[in-house]
Amino acid sequence: MNDQAASEITTILKDWNSGDTAAGEKLLPFVYDELKRQARILMSRERPNHTLQPTALVHEAFMRLARKSDIEWQNRAHFYGISARLMRQILVDHARNHAAQKRGSNAIHFSSEDIDIPVEQRADSILIVDEVLGRLAAIDEQQASIVEMRFFGGLTNAEIAEALGISERTVVREWQSARLWLYRELNKT
Repeated sequence: MNDQAASEITTILKDWNSGDTAAGEKLLPFVYDELKRQARILMSRERPNHTLQPTALVHEAFMRLARKSDIEWQNRAHFYGISARLMRQILVDHARNHAAQKRGSNAIHFSSEDIDIPVEQRADSILIVDEVLGRLAAIDEQQASIVEMRFFGGLTNAEIAEALGISERTVVREWQSARLWLYRELNKT
């Protein structure tokens, strides 16, 4: 994304903050491709017969964003960070519904290289990851935000750093620490 487009997104977000209801419609063409990319990354980790598709995930997330009037948008990175959180919530809600229908439990296979859960087990496991991420947030909100943006939003270290107002080196360091903590927690279950 070029600097002009990033600046345009920030301007539209500020207009949205000011109460311009048409700003959401102006924003969508600028952010749709990136949101779709994030959704594809998330959905590629889901089971093959998942009923939620990337387009539906993007549309649901954007509809929820449009209904939230209490968000004070800071910039493009902040928008993508909030979008990642909403996509996480949508997937968790969907997984809860799926688990309620299925009522099965599968073991989680967690790689210390990343949060890597096999596709066939992800629907049930996403609930456990969400629960463990909630426990991490109680201990370290910043690390939980980094995991959420990386795992659920597919954001890069640079994008996470921008969204959180910290350095990329801090993101890398906090990610490594959070990853080890998550590995231990997930392997307890």
